[in-house]
Amino acid sequence: MKRIADEPVLAPATHARWQARLSLGFESDRGTTRLVEREHAGPLRVQKPLYPEGNAVCHAIVVHPPGGVVGGDELELRARVGAQAGALLATPGAAKWYKANGHVSQQNINLAAGDGATLEWLPQETIFFDAAHVQLRQDVELGKDATYIGCEILCFGRTASGESFNTGTVEQRTSIRRDGRLVWFEQGVLAAGSTAMSSPLGLAGHTVCATLIAVGKPLPGSVIAALREIDAPAGSFGITQMKSVTVVRHLGNSSEVARRLMIAAWRLLRPALTGREAVVPRIWNT
Repeated sequence: MKRIADEPVLAPATHARWQARLSLGFESDRGTTRLVEREHAGPLRVQKPLYPEGNAVCHAIVVHPPGGVVGGDELELRARVGAQAGALLATPGAAKWYKANGHVSQQNINLAAGDGATLEWLPQETIFFDAAHVQLRQDVELGKDATYIGCEILCFGRTASGESFNTGTVEQRTSIRRDGRLVWFEQGVLAAGSTAMSSPLGLAGHTVCATLIAVGKPLPGSVIAALREIDAPAGSFGITQMKSVTVVRHLGNSSEVARRLMIAAWRLLRPALTGREAVVPRIWNT
């Protein structure tokens, strides 16, 4: 998978706060999903539409050219997938949230999929550097019979480089509605050094957590059993199914392990929910 240079390039103290917005729209055109809307302001872009698995699913790679987010920056991504269309959104490398410098950084993601549409949000890992103060919000609106698969890998510090998340906070809120009904809601605050970082009810001392949420038709028991057979470190991996929602979670200390487990789960979930084999975005391998 593509990696960004290990050493962060921190913005100077005079850094002007970036407010970046990207709005995307996808529609089905006689069986081909086309990117029909692409508007941006600030340093947030999307590469050209890609079709590595045929015309039914459009792959779009969301790029943040600065390569990192510093205190006060605001990112907003909106994506709409029309009825019967299919879109997969990914990123080329890790997202990096740097020192707050007295300001809170924000990311707001709004995703919507129409009736019978398929929407996948599969960014690579997010790294929180020491003293980052971050607010993350994600809202997903799904039409009747729409399918959604979303994944996030959060890394608190870079343990491989001897860097820890000793100060700072990360606030999260995620909501998913399907056919107007709330099917998933989760929110929380992780403060460095708090009991949430060390408690068995929180991160239990781990530095990496990963979550994959799939919303669609209920999965057969054979798929859930296959998910639970994924080769994972003991006690670090779990699967929960609640009617139309399936949640895969991992706690550990390695982003590489977390990525391997989430991709393994996605490879099982995607064909079961969409009838399509999992096609890993090519840019992850460059």
